[in-house]
Amino acid sequence: MTTKSDLPGDLVEEEILSRVPFTSLRSVRSTCRKWNALSKNRIFGKAAARNQFLGFMMMNYKVCSIQFDLQGIRNRVDFVNNPSVKQVSILDHIEVSQVLHCDGLLLCVIKNNTGLLVWNPYLGQTRWIQPRQCFDMFDRYAIGYDNNRNHKILRIFGEHQTVLGYEIYDFSSSSWKVSYVTPDWSIRFYQRGVSLKGNTYFVGQTVNENMEADILLCFDFTTERFVPPLPLPYPCDDETVSLSCVRDEQLAVLYLRWEVWVTNKIDPYAVSWTKFLRHHLGFSVHIYDGSFFIDEEENVAVVFDLDDFKGDRRRYQTAHILGQDRYLKSVNIGEAQDLDKPYEPGSPTLRRLFRPLVSSSYVPSLVQLQINQPDKEKESDHY
Repeated sequence: MTTKSDLPGDLVEEEILSRVPFTSLRSVRSTCRKWNALSKNRIFGKAAARNQFLGFMMMNYKVCSIQFDLQGIRNRVDFVNNPSVKQVSILDHIEVSQVLHCDGLLLCVIKNNTGLLVWNPYLGQTRWIQPRQCFDMFDRYAIGYDNNRNHKILRIFGEHQTVLGYEIYDFSSSSWKVSYVTPDWSIRFYQRGVSLKGNTYFVGQTVNENMEADILLCFDFTTERFVPPLPLPYPCDDETVSLSCVRDEQLAVLYLRWEVWVTNKIDPYAVSWTKFLRHHLGFSVHIYDGSFFIDEEENVAVVFDLDDFKGDRRRYQTAHILGQDRYLKSVNIGEAQDLDKPYEPGSPTLRRLFRPLVSSSYVPSLVQLQINQPDKEKESDHY
């Protein structure tokens, strides 16, 4: 009778474990000590990941995984009838207002600005980040790394739109350092940054002759500075809604009127763009809600948004799958929290800031985090 120990190592590692879905990793790790040890030093499920999208989103201030297969999407209804969305159990105890992704790590901004949590979904590790003084509702965040692969967190502070300075948290030293600046550009508090090749890009605004124009801002985590602004495909104020990355190689931008552009070239000091697709749907993406990713093999963009209020005053989180040939399929993911209530009593202007949907194309990572919670071996139900 053949047992696991009789199987050739190459067969186990290259053929069997590479095809394990990420959602089954916890079961694999519990099979035997050897497989558990292998999973902490090698990425399992790489072959399975090539044929599916695995990301994370927020529903009612909880972090959820979302998984679906885009291959043959035009001929299948599986994703429409049964999208795989599941709440992450390891984060059950917290409410999150924002999620950011870099290098397989997720930075979770805790609701009410009480702290930051970094999570490695593949290894099941977490790390709490405490503020130097305090966090604020208008803070903007990013996560990245320098040329030595040292991971860092950026916290931009200021008012509704004004940037007054920023802080850098260094994972290796577990400390913050602060820089005060007076830039000739701004970043709106609802704009989420996107990390690409270790650096983070934001949609910002500059003022020329009393006219605002959208620009692309890059924060270089090696020099720990913002570099000179770069151009967007076209600088239309209040038109840009969201940034995304493509396989950590390209940057993509989504405009309100359902137009997506991707970069031909991108580095902190130079960028060029090409149009990926444009749809005419008769309505706009919500500027506070929209997030997206693109699949170049299938020539589609998947845009996550909140639809308009229904007759019962409920709103639903929706994924719109858009093809370059004007293909369109919309998927109801689930009902959103009652967003007609202000986030804080007396602060109705903050209603739209904390819309619960964020998407991130996830790539597993072996980056180790210092685990500072009592249950050091706890893992989520998914990994």
